[in-house]
Amino acid sequence: MMLSFVSLLSFTLLFIHGGSTQPPFACDSSNPETKNYLFCQTELPITQRARDLVSRLTLDEKISQLVNSAPAIPRLGIPAYEWWSEALHGVSNVGPGVKFDGTIKAATSFPQVILTAASFDPYQWYRIGQAIGREARAMYNAGEANGMTFWAPNINIFRDPRWGRGQETPGEDPFVVGKYAVSYVRGVQGDTFQGGKLHGHLQASACCKHFTAYDLDNWKGTNRFLFDARVTVQDLADTYQPPFEKCVRDGRASGVMCAYNRVNGVPSCADSSLLFKTLRGEWDFKGYVTSDCDAVAIIHNDQGYAKAPEDAVVDVLKAGMDLNCGSYLQNYTKSAVLQKKLPESQVDRALHNLFAVRMRLGLFNGNPVPNPFGNIGMDQICSPEHQILALEAARNGIVLLKNDAKLLPLPKSTMSLAVIGPNANSPQTLIGNYAGPPCKSVTPLQALESYIKNTVYHPGCDTVSCSTGAIDKAVDIAKRADYVVLIMGLDQTEEREALDRVDLFLPGRQQELIVSVAKAAKRPVVLVLLSGGPIDISFAKDDPRIGGIFWAGYPGEGGGNALAEVIFGDHNPGGRLPVTWYPQDFTKVPMTDMRMRPESSLDYPGRTYRFYKGDTVFEFGYGLSYSKYSYSFTRVSQNNLYLNHSSSLHTKETSESVRYRLVSEVGAEICDERKITVHVGVKNNGELAGKHPVLLYVRHGNHGNGRPKKQLIGFRSVILSGGEMGEIQFEVSPCEHLSRANEYGLMVMEEGRHFLVVGDNKHPITIII
Repeated sequence: MMLSFVSLLSFTLLFIHGGSTQPPFACDSSNPETKNYLFCQTELPITQRARDLVSRLTLDEKISQLVNSAPAIPRLGIPAYEWWSEALHGVSNVGPGVKFDGTIKAATSFPQVILTAASFDPYQWYRIGQAIGREARAMYNAGEANGMTFWAPNINIFRDPRWGRGQETPGEDPFVVGKYAVSYVRGVQGDTFQGGKLHGHLQASACCKHFTAYDLDNWKGTNRFLFDARVTVQDLADTYQPPFEKCVRDGRASGVMCAYNRVNGVPSCADSSLLFKTLRGEWDFKGYVTSDCDAVAIIHNDQGYAKAPEDAVVDVLKAGMDLNCGSYLQNYTKSAVLQKKLPESQVDRALHNLFAVRMRLGLFNGNPVPNPFGNIGMDQICSPEHQILALEAARNGIVLLKNDAKLLPLPKSTMSLAVIGPNANSPQTLIGNYAGPPCKSVTPLQALESYIKNTVYHPGCDTVSCSTGAIDKAVDIAKRADYVVLIMGLDQTEEREALDRVDLFLPGRQQELIVSVAKAAKRPVVLVLLSGGPIDISFAKDDPRIGGIFWAGYPGEGGGNALAEVIFGDHNPGGRLPVTWYPQDFTKVPMTDMRMRPESSLDYPGRTYRFYKGDTVFEFGYGLSYSKYSYSFTRVSQNNLYLNHSSSLHTKETSESVRYRLVSEVGAEICDERKITVHVGVKNNGELAGKHPVLLYVRHGNHGNGRPKKQLIGFRSVILSGGEMGEIQFEVSPCEHLSRANEYGLMVMEEGRHFLVVGDNKHPITIII
């Protein structure tokens, strides 16, 4: 039997209660001198309040507020504020904004984002964001944090499987990443799942990063600080930018972080086209823009883009950046103003954005805080509800990659179990990077032992790098056990921020260990991989002695229990891969090549499932279950879409004589009012109940000319008992889902037949111009 979930939680409540200091707030009623300041009048618009506050500051005071560690301004009753806090998959101790050395010792650690994404469940993503936002606010209310601006989510596309930070992202598909961004941001900031109810108040502030085309850290001598990402306007339009547009337009994120790298020669934080024209102009962004840490300094010191430090300050502030993580603006802004390179109005503009966000957080409303989030208490931190959610997220993300001869689930009557591998008993590996101390810690080994009393463990390798080990000892243990579970993969010594991989194989002697144990075992073995990035395990996929394979990402504090539940059948796996798993041969492609589309003449295979032309180990969206599901299109509201309703529309042709119209010219009637309703029938043909994500794709009838092979346009989960049938509904927006970016970066709708695709089923939709 499993350990009691309540018993696993019991110790976590010990540190949640007790006295604490109250957090600092401006405009407190105990300071009568501030009551007449306009910036303290909560009934006034925040824009007016922010302007009033900035107008009262001296130049030195203004400059002091342009950095992440903003000092107090005592004469106005304004406390210090720390902008840099992290909450990628739980409130983290990375960054100076949050500490776990006081009354609060831990926070709920959800699965690393790449595994959370594998559930393809936006509402679950929202609930995770909501829990993180509540725990963040609770820590601030308890005086255990000095900031509520959290620099998450990371919504860069997982473009290359070697990227060390791919684990932080929701995967390779811009549609999925955009959905994740909206769900997470709405949850953290306190909005509803559908959005639109925030009314200016922020539970906590989310920040979408890293804007833009940032997906290389340190690969073969090329680092993120010096890298110049050469990106076509077509790839920007349909791959790199859509998640950020969704995050801003639909998620209403209050923060955006500009990246270290240059894009087509211009540093992201100094690019006015990105920050002013696109972000604030086209997308109507109303929040603050922060640099990545020391990103302003490298514009002069490393990239040589700015000739002097003051020029770097001018470049970023005039481009639309507001906050410097680091001290560069603190050091050089005044001299830039005195040298008349920078008008003080640019400093004021940035400060208006910064103080507006702090006001939206309720930090200038006095104390207690008269906003919807002022009474969130410490009982929210490590609450049973949040820990159950962490367990649920891990369950729903784990992907079953192989299950020959229905080896899995293993029988609970198993007499003996061997657990082998360097990741089997490592609580640190479970939580990945950008994690704080978890509320509880149960390793996969401990969870498996709760099912099978006679469990014998051996790491097999000294560490994940597996340079040395005791393979012979592991083999001896495997020979004697009824079943063997190998828990292998990667950890933060192999992939992380500032560390990209150079190959896709398992490190060191891991493959040798797996094969040796599989040869010796009585029955086919189960292989579990913990990793963020894909691994070429073709050897295991094709080996009949390896009967079952799971990918479990970095599954967070609930990951050990979730994995045991899946292995022994208390949960039916339903996760699906959010990234393509490439073979080792893919590594001949330079990581620095940003092109998404293939070029056969140059032997360039392209990237991600949308464009890649090559062999895969496992495809994007792949994932097995203990049940088998079948699909059918039961009803589609319309099969033809006419775009010739207006003579004012300009019809053009591609180089292959395909007629098209610009989405920007089609108008609201088509884009908003003529959505296509698609009903898909789903049947669980197995015996076990399961939660199953259904993925809806579209592909154009004609391949080539830069078109994606297919594009995901919808995903929904359905819960079905064994043998049960159900029906789910998708809404297809013609302008969003049936368009593509042309070579000029413009979204177009092309004449001809398109196909909706679910599994092996397809349904034609014809666009008529």
